[in-house]
Amino acid sequence: MKLIGIEALISLVVQFSFIWLAFKSIQGLHIERLFRETPKTLPLLNVLLSVTIGYTSASFFMAFFDTIRNLIYIVK
Repeated sequence: MKLIGIEALISLVVQFSFIWLAFKSIQGLHIERLFRETPKTLPLLNVLLSVTIGYTSASFFMAFFDTIRNLIYIVK
């Protein structure tokens, strides 16, 4: 049971880290320059895009390392 809790904690930390990284990356793009008038909902779009990209990247990252961890069962 303790192992499941540790894996859940690691998963949360990785997901929030990737979301934060995606948010900082999207902020660096300066999307507001593409519009004559900046839409009021542009910050919401930035947040939703960063959550989408960050969650997808974190899921890939976690699945990749989970698959590598399970490769030892081929040898056994």
